[in-house]
Amino acid sequence: MTIFSSDNVTIACPEIMDALVKANSGNVDSYGDDKWSESLKKKMSDLFEKDVEVFTAVTGTAANSLALSALTPGFGNIYCHEISHINVDECGAPEFFTGGAKLIALKGAGGKITAEDLEKNIRGWGVVHNTQPSTISITQACETGLVYQLDEVSAISELAHKHKMKVHMDGARFANSVATLKKTPAEMTWKAGVDVLTFGGTKNGCLDAEAIVFFKPEHVGNFPFLHKRSGQLLSKMRFVSAQLEAYITDNLWLKNAEHSNSMAQILSKELSNIDGVKLLYKTQSNEIFANFSENIINNLKKNGYSTYQDELNNNSIRFVTAWNTTTDDIKKLVSTIINK
Repeated sequence: MTIFSSDNVTIACPEIMDALVKANSGNVDSYGDDKWSESLKKKMSDLFEKDVEVFTAVTGTAANSLALSALTPGFGNIYCHEISHINVDECGAPEFFTGGAKLIALKGAGGKITAEDLEKNIRGWGVVHNTQPSTISITQACETGLVYQLDEVSAISELAHKHKMKVHMDGARFANSVATLKKTPAEMTWKAGVDVLTFGGTKNGCLDAEAIVFFKPEHVGNFPFLHKRSGQLLSKMRFVSAQLEAYITDNLWLKNAEHSNSMAQILSKELSNIDGVKLLYKTQSNEIFANFSENIINNLKKNGYSTYQDELNNNSIRFVTAWNTTTDDIKKLVSTIINK
């Protein structure tokens, strides 16, 4: 049975597994001194149209927390949405990795924060009694499945840099947002003012691979030591780098995201035609949130569908499509919902 509760539940796609098999040959230097890690940096620089620094991690939580630790001092503030992954689902890791930085959780329609909201809430510069405004973190695509438009990202970045703050983008589903907006990775990030991106692979076909991408060398600083201290400098780094290298080769990352987005559009359309089902947000990536009756929710559970209920609304369920979702999978799910 296909599970729609998350895109973390999928197998790795064939191209990633092939890359791992090929990397699993012979002895090579460790801790990133291998041809796959070297090639990854070059290909990432090509992808983002500038020379970038790339570090790998095996979880999104580690990638986010490490990225934030490079941007934020222990006495700093990190501004984020109240339902952001870093605020809700990372067990205090950002605070821990930064050495005590404070998350300032803001409200915002559809899971997005705006430059206007930030302007109203950023305060305390230079006051020794206050934690200091340091970083703004946005999620792209965000936790409701909505996508920040480029002008929204640019406005947030302009505000941040005006106040000598930095911008982090949680890109666990970055590929899905690129597929939606049909812009280049460069346009989506550093050209819009983003300083550091966590580039997700695990949700989109990789086995366990994320990348922390620095667009400005001055932000790297002591990051290699933070990376090592966190346990993310793997001795057999080639097996993470090989995944990410294959992931961005021949636009596999984008093709996978385009497929999952297209499946989400099909499922969204089907759900919108069912009486008693109300979509909560526009479907702009591969996540769908909808209100269901208790009978439908119980029937889904009875038929083996695990459900992830929205933090903002316990009567709603999140469905997530993936790189390997099929139209038959969607038909079976819709049939179960209709035959409540």
